[in-house]
Amino acid sequence: MASEMCILVVEDEEPICELLRYNLSKAGYRVNLAGGVAEARASIAADKPDLVLLDLMLPDGDGLDLCRWLRRNPDTQVVPVVMVTAKGEEADIVAGLELGADDYIVKPFSPRVLLARIRAVLRRRSVEPVSADAVISRHGLVIHPGRHEVLVDDQPVELSATEFRVLHCLARRPGWVFTRSQIARAVHGGDDVVTDRSVDVQIVALRRKLGPAGKLIETVRGVGYRFKD
Repeated sequence: MASEMCILVVEDEEPICELLRYNLSKAGYRVNLAGGVAEARASIAADKPDLVLLDLMLPDGDGLDLCRWLRRNPDTQVVPVVMVTAKGEEADIVAGLELGADDYIVKPFSPRVLLARIRAVLRRRSVEPVSADAVISRHGLVIHPGRHEVLVDDQPVELSATEFRVLHCLARRPGWVFTRSQIARAVHGGDDVVTDRSVDVQIVALRRKLGPAGKLIETVRGVGYRFKD
């Protein structure tokens, strides 16, 4: 229940803090506010949040550094982080996601859209990723890791080793956005060399071979890819 969840808002602009506090409280969340990195660390130590809304440009440090600290700290490494910032360049978005942010929202934003994205992140975090050897069955697509087999509507699909690893990487975390670098690192192995650019090639080939099921692999413009939730 939202009423049981605490969201830490790390933001130094008072009007935005008030906007977020009002809308999050109205939605049933308990809200803690922090105006900078030091205050955020103290707040987390006193009351670990269920999710952090994080601005990047803070008066006493960089929000990216705080995200990095959250991911390295065993007590907070699984706490979802949603970056809410005016820095909307592609490089900024990719950097945030590469550091472990679960979502990235550019100011100005719609409070309704923000709440929907928060709910989606919390929903995904509540579901453990499928184990590496578990059979995945979603939307008519079945993946058998042990057999290295993919079926679409009960029909086998022939994939290369790299294509299979890319598909399996995405399908294990439906709705999760992976950057090209994250996909490349996750599937690197065997005799294939996987680079950021070659990920795009693998995705094109995957979609073609999967036929109508290829639409399950969604492009997140300027960021990477995700498997349909």
